[in-house]
Amino acid sequence: MRRLFTEIVYTLRGYLETFGSSMLFLLRILAACPYALKRPGLIIKQVYSTGVLSLVIIILSGFFVGLVLALQGHNTLSRFGAAETLGAVAALALVRELGPVVTALLFAGRAGTALASEIGLMRATDQLSGMEMMAVDPVKRVVAPRFLGAVIAMPLLAVIFSAMGIFGAWLEGVIIVGVDEGQFWAQMQAQVELHEDVMSGVYKSIVFGFAVALLSVFEGYNSIPTAEGVGRATTRTVVESSLAVLVLNFILTAWLIGEV
Repeated sequence: MRRLFTEIVYTLRGYLETFGSSMLFLLRILAACPYALKRPGLIIKQVYSTGVLSLVIIILSGFFVGLVLALQGHNTLSRFGAAETLGAVAALALVRELGPVVTALLFAGRAGTALASEIGLMRATDQLSGMEMMAVDPVKRVVAPRFLGAVIAMPLLAVIFSAMGIFGAWLEGVIIVGVDEGQFWAQMQAQVELHEDVMSGVYKSIVFGFAVALLSVFEGYNSIPTAEGVGRATTRTVVESSLAVLVLNFILTAWLIGEV
């Protein structure tokens, strides 16, 4: 029992140290952001790398999530004679929850791992050390543009995911199942509010993008300079980002609906 307690204490201590280190690293990134903004070409390149190259998986995932959501929603709503509200139900589920959360998880698996492995490989091949020897701050030149690119790309991808999900729900609900198209769009327009629903999803996606970007660049920058170390950093990026997204989603949802 004593040994178990000691291991728990050391584990918690390690998590706290990592959290403190990540916050100090975040301060370094924020201080370097003004310098990165002076070179927008670097940021645009990272938006392309993390955002545009993730479009295929985001579009396909959003489309099929919308199909399944409409299929399950119609099956359930028909039991209560409320099939005409399918459009509102699908849109609310997508813009408030599924869009930001699923996009963030996919973003962490695709773009987050790419960022961590790229920076980790630069650490393993001494490219970051070479920059420091030439009086070039790697946080300003390498980390900050990637961080900003990921933060910018994440909300855009969430919007595209939700749009494709709504399209998939329309295709399944109206074209295949046969829900009245006028009721589908009318109920969606009547029930979905811009500030309460759409913007809440946007706020979530911004926070998720911030968290995933920070964890990705932090793990890559502080990875052990070996092939095994880069692999572990990539794995930690996915695990930590996924857990952070789920925890933050609960906190933000409770805050946005006024429960905390």
